[in-house]
Amino acid sequence: MRALSILLSPVAGGTALHPIDEEMNRRTFFKTGALGGFGLIAAQSDALSSLDVSTNPFTLGVASGDPTPGGVVLWTRLAPDPLAGGGMPPLPILVRWRVAEDHELQHVVQQGMAVAWPSLAHSVHVEVEGLAADRWYFYQFTVGDAESPVGRTRTLPPFGAHVDRLRFAFVSCQDWQNGLYPAYRNLAQEDLDLVVHLGDYIYEYASDPTAVRQHNGAEARTLQGYRNRYALYKTDPHLQAAHLACPWLVVPDDHEVENNYANFISEDNDDPGAFLLRRAAAYRAYYEHMPLRARSFPVGASMWLYRGLDFGDLASFSALDTRQYRTDQPCGDGPRLPCAAEFDPAQTMTGPEQEAWLLSRLNRSRSRWNVVAQQTMFASFDFLSGPNAVFLMDQWDGYVAARQRITSFIALRQPSNPVVITGDIHSSWVHDLKASFLNPASPTVGTEFVGPSISSDFPPVLIPLTEAALPANPHTIFFDGLYHGYVRCTLTPEQWIADYRVVPTILDAQAEAFTLRSFVVRDGEPGAILA
Repeated sequence: MRALSILLSPVAGGTALHPIDEEMNRRTFFKTGALGGFGLIAAQSDALSSLDVSTNPFTLGVASGDPTPGGVVLWTRLAPDPLAGGGMPPLPILVRWRVAEDHELQHVVQQGMAVAWPSLAHSVHVEVEGLAADRWYFYQFTVGDAESPVGRTRTLPPFGAHVDRLRFAFVSCQDWQNGLYPAYRNLAQEDLDLVVHLGDYIYEYASDPTAVRQHNGAEARTLQGYRNRYALYKTDPHLQAAHLACPWLVVPDDHEVENNYANFISEDNDDPGAFLLRRAAAYRAYYEHMPLRARSFPVGASMWLYRGLDFGDLASFSALDTRQYRTDQPCGDGPRLPCAAEFDPAQTMTGPEQEAWLLSRLNRSRSRWNVVAQQTMFASFDFLSGPNAVFLMDQWDGYVAARQRITSFIALRQPSNPVVITGDIHSSWVHDLKASFLNPASPTVGTEFVGPSISSDFPPVLIPLTEAALPANPHTIFFDGLYHGYVRCTLTPEQWIADYRVVPTILDAQAEAFTLRSFVVRDGEPGAILA
């Protein structure tokens, strides 16, 4: 019964999983937990036999993510009463899963049982292995007679295999209170191979009675508060449809914990110990609601999130975590005049280990396109059109030396076609990446595409100011602060096409997307041009 006692040890705001102790480490727990769970569940058979599954337990949908050439992660969470803690009994529940070659699930290739543990909010993460490479599959979960929706997912091509085409989209910033999700309804119809989510999956803010739709309760600070907030967001049918359509690669930004936090430093300068408890709760809830592998399971306030994904020889993705390891924003976290601290080599967005990992991946890559998927705007941008300068210190402009190390490395080692994809700023941008932003005449070494938000607003007052500042930033070739949506990217060995797909309004869930602008990057020619 030791495993059960580990799973059900209480903490404030919920229950805690403590898989790392003298007898059970994290990897061992996730490899053996499901098997051990069957015995525990058998011991609870009388209680489980009375579980009422007449109410749909799959209210939060299903998802898949972190694909490999031989497998993928399948996710769901049992939550018949999703906004009130889930509504499940405090018991482990057996969940059946199956993977098939067809949507009707007639040609099943893998199936099995998993355990939805109460200490993990009855979430399920199934790491399916042994699938054929470069194939589409369909999957479903069942509990008793209750069946989940059928999801669609795929495996990656074999490592290094020649690939002619990849189509993916990247998204970010989906403030529930600010608007509806017509962008996701359109994205779900795009026939994509992958969706990359660059953060702000939820917003932690308290309910605003004047908003388009309201958050459920006070500002999220506890494990239960974050769980209920994720549950609220995941009830949206268009977000569920986007998850159903294809696998996702997810990394968080700040609002999954708190706006503009930096490592253990909170926006409001809360006590660091108290803030780390909050961060631990937030990371735990993030894991419980995302299609992540066991290696990303949080240990206290730490969580392994930066990782790579390789789509044959066509594209190598390096997904970064720019919150957990960063130093505090210099001179404050808003618009600021330049200060000496932003040029300090010790200022880091990624931490030294992650920075070394990124540069190593770029150096070793043999892919045609090298994609750096990260959160805040990488290119420099001066928001004043006059002789003075104002920069946003929460972005890479607050970490000039760290950015310079990356651009200098790219200029020296010349990895093939580096492209940065970015979220966070609730607006659309295209930048030429310069070898040195301090020298506008320096060579262009890469491209940055900054995507619009799903529903979060760019401050309207800043739109004319930003437009007026564009001539002072000649490396910036496009800006739009009005529309919401996503960026659809089509990659071939010859070119990258980025379509800025936007909706006319976020007040109508049925709004149709249209292409605001399209840009092309040609193989071997850094920088984007209007298509």
